[in-house]
Amino acid sequence: MRKPFRARRWLRGGHVQTIASFLMPRKIQLPPADERMIEVAPGIKIRCLCYWQSDRVNPLTVIVVHGLEGSSDSQYMQGIARDGLAAGMNVVLMNQRNCGGMDHLAATLYNSSLSGDVAAVALHIVETDGVSRFALIGFSMGGNLVLKLAGEWGSAGPAQFRAVAAVCPAMDLAASADALHEPANRIYEYYFLMQLFRRFRLKAKLFPAQFDAGRLRGVSTLRLFDDRITAFYCGFDGADDYYARAAASNLVDRVAVPALIVHAKNDPFIRVLPETLRRIEANQNITYIETDDGGHCAFVGERNADATDDGRWAEREAVEFVARFGQE
Repeated sequence: MRKPFRARRWLRGGHVQTIASFLMPRKIQLPPADERMIEVAPGIKIRCLCYWQSDRVNPLTVIVVHGLEGSSDSQYMQGIARDGLAAGMNVVLMNQRNCGGMDHLAATLYNSSLSGDVAAVALHIVETDGVSRFALIGFSMGGNLVLKLAGEWGSAGPAQFRAVAAVCPAMDLAASADALHEPANRIYEYYFLMQLFRRFRLKAKLFPAQFDAGRLRGVSTLRLFDDRITAFYCGFDGADDYYARAAASNLVDRVAVPALIVHAKNDPFIRVLPETLRRIEANQNITYIETDDGGHCAFVGERNADATDDGRWAEREAVEFVARFGQE
């Protein structure tokens, strides 16, 4: 592994790291992508941006999944693409349902239970492009999805599946949703709700027979949104049922490939419960790194001598981890 994380000078603390990472501009140059519309369920397609090496069969292919209200344009997604390509990998940036400008495609909502969508993308690139090995990397909500899928596959996953890495994964969904409502975290909850309200109103406009924007009345917390919108439209019996059934914490003990989980102690709102930590520690396939600083999916650290290093420690850590298991 690389050097332990050290926050960049003047950027110390969970809130500082989280907000600075969101606001600091990054110049990431990527080659043109092979844009794919991949069917993940009958009549439901998602947009994936594929970056291939000249030989797409033999290198490790990394499938990257974003967090809540993110997309393939999220800075950490672009950072993984840049670092993965530089390391000789193929990179597939996966937009979850509705994300990446795809709200108009189907009357469906994305949520933390849809690990099957990640599986569909993986199987597509294996069958269509003949890739010989792949790994999964996810951030926050995407981290929950890739760990959930790895647990569901267990030892019966595709032969090409080699490793998984998750940065600040929302494995304990209920605890993390409730943490967002703490007074110190309301700024983040307001931001997520603003984005979720905007998206749901658009869905109701595009598909008025399927969605009712009136259900947003009185929603003031993420838990209420998940209770009245996510659970209602995605087949769950309320938020509690949704959080219980979608949480990767139920399955981390079944992960059977090398796995990396990176979490910051001062992540403002992602909570990892003691029982989840016990399950992680009992699984010898999982490397769990908990840093003192780093915030939420930020980890803005000191730059090294590499001119391409912009100090995003967790992104490089994830790429270098999966690279170790991508060889024949």
